[in-house]
Amino acid sequence: MLQNLIDVILPVFLVIGAGYAATLLGYFKEVHVDGLMKFTQGFAIPCLLFLAIAHLDLSASFDPRLLASFYTAAALCFTAGLFGARLIFRREWEDCVAIGFCCLFSNSVLLGLPITERAYGPGNLSGNYAIIAFHAPFCYAVGITVMEVVRNRGNGGTLMVRSVLTAMFRNALILGIALGFVVNLSGVGVPSVVDEALGLITRAALPGALFALGGVLVKYRPEGDLRTIAYVCAISLMLHPSLMWLFGTSADLPQDLFRSGVLNAAMAPGFNAYIFANMYGRAKRVAASSVLVGTAVSILSVWFWLTVLG
Repeated sequence: MLQNLIDVILPVFLVIGAGYAATLLGYFKEVHVDGLMKFTQGFAIPCLLFLAIAHLDLSASFDPRLLASFYTAAALCFTAGLFGARLIFRREWEDCVAIGFCCLFSNSVLLGLPITERAYGPGNLSGNYAIIAFHAPFCYAVGITVMEVVRNRGNGGTLMVRSVLTAMFRNALILGIALGFVVNLSGVGVPSVVDEALGLITRAALPGALFALGGVLVKYRPEGDLRTIAYVCAISLMLHPSLMWLFGTSADLPQDLFRSGVLNAAMAPGFNAYIFANMYGRAKRVAASSVLVGTAVSILSVWFWLTVLG
């Protein structure tokens, strides 16, 4: 089982390592990393999310108990990250929101899908897809709303609401997801030529984002933030799946949905944690390092949860 996890996670590390090495050796400059980040964050990943939602069967094994269990646990982890960063590490409120987002956003696509498939087979992924369908909209809605409330405190309720809505609808990721839902629910298919073109772009999204993350890590090293990074990893890898286990058991979830929920909750912080921090320019070193360190540590923590799940 441990070898299977290494086979899934190691390729991710190799891509991140390639970006790190290329930037460290000077082959990739900071401006190149920023350009690649702009492409993946503002264009390729929104296209990926659009296609994924547009083609997703939203009715397949949709269970409100699964979503309630998973996202209640996620919201509590966001709260723990937010106030822990403030009370324990004395960070500024804007940094606290970004750190809370790291605790909220688990890597349900890059890690959750392949690990669940390897562990239980491709026929047991319906719970994963249900979570993924609402993952980014929920997490970004929570993160952006709280960040805009913090940034606009004292400016009045109307201005605050306007800032939240503006930030939401200027976010390319949210727009990609929203358009995907419009296409999916309307029943209007994506023309094949457009679908093929978008498919070509989306193939560059995840490896490009991981490569860029490696380049970013050259600049944002974990020195000085190790305790905060360890705190984020503990919440993401242990508290989130523990809460999901508690809520899922109380809700009497079917076994396949329960396993999908716990495993997705046990994933390391996703790359979107850095995207969010980069979007606001807050706690970027913590976010980037938490993604890398959390993914490394998850080799053992996910093995633990798989053993517990049987």
